[in-house]
Amino acid sequence: MRNHKGFTLKQAIFILGGIVFSVFFAVIVDIPLVFVLLFFVLAAHLLIISLKSGSKKYNFLSLGLLFLLGVASSKLLKDYFEISPYFFPVAFFAMLVSLLYRDLELALIFSIALSVFVGINYGGDLYLTSVLLVGGILGSLFVWQARRRSKIITAGFFVGLAQGLCFLTFLRHSGTGSSQILKFCFIPFLNGFIASFLVAGLLPVFEFLFKVVTNISLLELADFNHPLLKRLVLEAPGTYHHSLMVGNLAEMASEVVGANALLARVGAYYHDIGKLEKPEYFSENQDRCANKHDQLSASMSRLVIMDHVKRGMDLAKSNRLNHAIIEFISQHHGTSLVYYFYRRALEATEAKEDVQEEVFRYPGPKPQTKETAIVLLADSVEAACRALDEPTAERISDIVRRIINNKFIDGQLDACDLTLRDLEKISTIFIHILGGFYHSRIDYPQTDKRP
Repeated sequence: MRNHKGFTLKQAIFILGGIVFSVFFAVIVDIPLVFVLLFFVLAAHLLIISLKSGSKKYNFLSLGLLFLLGVASSKLLKDYFEISPYFFPVAFFAMLVSLLYRDLELALIFSIALSVFVGINYGGDLYLTSVLLVGGILGSLFVWQARRRSKIITAGFFVGLAQGLCFLTFLRHSGTGSSQILKFCFIPFLNGFIASFLVAGLLPVFEFLFKVVTNISLLELADFNHPLLKRLVLEAPGTYHHSLMVGNLAEMASEVVGANALLARVGAYYHDIGKLEKPEYFSENQDRCANKHDQLSASMSRLVIMDHVKRGMDLAKSNRLNHAIIEFISQHHGTSLVYYFYRRALEATEAKEDVQEEVFRYPGPKPQTKETAIVLLADSVEAACRALDEPTAERISDIVRRIINNKFIDGQLDACDLTLRDLEKISTIFIHILGGFYHSRIDYPQTDKRP
């Protein structure tokens, strides 16, 4: 588990370089230096937040590119198009940040910075800045954690309505004739719809470029008519049901520790798709009387078992799954030991020193986020509880806590942000769900049916 400390030399260089870049950028773009320094202060604020909170990690490169795209759009709109500046879609960028990063504070900071820049670009127009800022704030609020594209269009309507009403307030104090009011208010109202349609259309593009996934795309991936999930049902039904159970465990555990529950659930659905290549070699798909590994050496079995991670990544890439989902496939075992076949290899040879433990470990990487770490834990405890002959509440509780403790001691959680308190919460929710699902059943006596 990560330790978050103060500023490092690398971060100090980042701050110094940012100040130099601010001066250079102000000269090139020909805007007041005070604004560029303001933008840099906001960026430094985000850096401090990311240092203090392990749950917030900002990709400053993608954020910077998104802001520069807004700056360039504003300059182009002013210099090459004879249209009202109230058409500039600050709300588009605000909604995009809110959807991509699921962070209202970040969307608010982005809205402020971009609105102020557009206002300065048009001669310090305070009214323009205010109208666009209102639209940006409302847009980011309405689409935060949105799960349907229709909500984006709805957000566009309310953004346009708010911008129009805000602009109407300014017009009433400017002495503009009532016949011109509706004409002028229509522009900021139309701006909201333009912003929403741009977001709905371009969101997949930005997800691909920034390698992130939104709730909207996650729900599309959760559709069981997806080709990979349909293949799991037909070719590896045991793995399919295992993945559903892992998804339920991961979703509930993510909610109690403040992680992205939807991402964890969908990532769990796809974490074992690599087993589609050789489903009969995995216990959940085997008949009780037959085991393919009985005819294989421990080393060969190890290769077959460990290969499902690589096969899964290849399948995910060929089906164009988002990078965020591929991370679950590559990290759901971390660098764990394939213990069963490692023990078999030790028992099959007298020269135990020839059996290297590293050879029987998955290549990794270890889970990098809370969500992938939770799926790793859920995957392990679900498989272990399913294998219990008598799944009593005490045995389920014991095995869940023992597995999570072993993963922690083995260092599989070193690269993620889970705390010991989080692990206790995860253990409790796993025990509750698994205890309800795998509890012992009563053997009902058969009645003697007589005519």
